[in-house]
Amino acid sequence: MLASVADWAWPKAMEDIFRPRDVNLLVAQSAGEFMDVLKRRRIHTAIVDMDGQSGGLATIRIIRMSYPRVPCIGLSSGVCQRVLSKALELEVFSVIDKPVDMRILREQLHRLFLRKYNSTIFE
Repeated sequence: MLASVADWAWPKAMEDIFRPRDVNLLVAQSAGEFMDVLKRRRIHTAIVDMDGQSGGLATIRIIRMSYPRVPCIGLSSGVCQRVLSKALELEVFSVIDKPVDMRILREQLHRLFLRKYNSTIFE
């Protein structure tokens, strides 16, 4: 799992979801770091803060150019029609409103992993 840095206690909050399932969480601070990780590791999902200063939609666009099959989940504090339209164009699996309800994130991860990998790891 690859996630972007968010402007809140993101890595700590994610531990409750990932650690019990033995899922590795890698955190990147920029689109460049995302690409470096994607080149070196097999990533099953990218979770991108779409509000980040490094441009979350731009990060997803860059991921799509080189790694079109990596599923993405977007996080946004301003979920509006424009954001949803752009996310749809970029084939983002889901956009979750911030502050993130971890139950909703886990449910979206469950749906994604069931569809993409036939796995119930997030059940």
